[in-house]
Amino acid sequence: MKLQHHLGGLEGLDGPIDFEKRVFVQEWEKRIFGIHTAMMGLSASLRNALPGYDMDAVPTTFATTWTWADLRKGAEAMNPFAYFRFRYYEKWLGGITAHLIEQGYLTQDELDAAMHAAADVAPAAGAPGEPLIDEQVVRYLRKGDSPRRGPATPSFAVGDTVLVANPPASDHTRLPGYLRGHRGRVERVFEGNYAYFCSTGPDGLGEPVSVYIVRFEPDEIWGATAEPHAGPLYAELYETYLGAS
Repeated sequence: MKLQHHLGGLEGLDGPIDFEKRVFVQEWEKRIFGIHTAMMGLSASLRNALPGYDMDAVPTTFATTWTWADLRKGAEAMNPFAYFRFRYYEKWLGGITAHLIEQGYLTQDELDAAMHAAADVAPAAGAPGEPLIDEQVVRYLRKGDSPRRGPATPSFAVGDTVLVANPPASDHTRLPGYLRGHRGRVERVFEGNYAYFCSTGPDGLGEPVSVYIVRFEPDEIWGATAEPHAGPLYAELYETYLGAS
């Protein structure tokens, strides 16, 4: 992950970290969570999902793909200083609105006009939902979407030594920065090949591949700065990120 999204292995993070323990701090955050959930439950990606979803039976005009990966891509595209300045659901709001504008569901002018109007008008009660849309979103919440796509076709076996690649990251990556260029040993090969919910471009994720648990020794990752007698680190990694050592 990029700097602001995966701090493991970095130095200079002195002092206590203040964790916000409330799920929702302000009321509007609940609505953002609901919008994101509805978009996921109506996403075009569910046409290929497991279990199957009959998207043609749902009367929605939302016809594009929106997954957790798309939300993460929006956050990772932010300037790191802006990322640390905004609250959690403010980042969500930015990613969602950017997607809706990019895909033509609304324009920037319409968004600006709505923001000005909202400053002078009290929030309105929510309109009744479309039953078939509500049922689809609820079904998605209960059953989700499995990334498993067919049987495993691994290139490596348990006990093999592998070298972690250092692919160029673009919109999104699932590879921790501190593992790049280091060697580890395969501890487990997962049953089945697994796809990611979006293509990560030069980073390499897209088509279904095998996934492994790889064991790394502290000395291999952190060298002389590793703590004495520290235990190993385990990481779940897509085969895309691994090469023979």
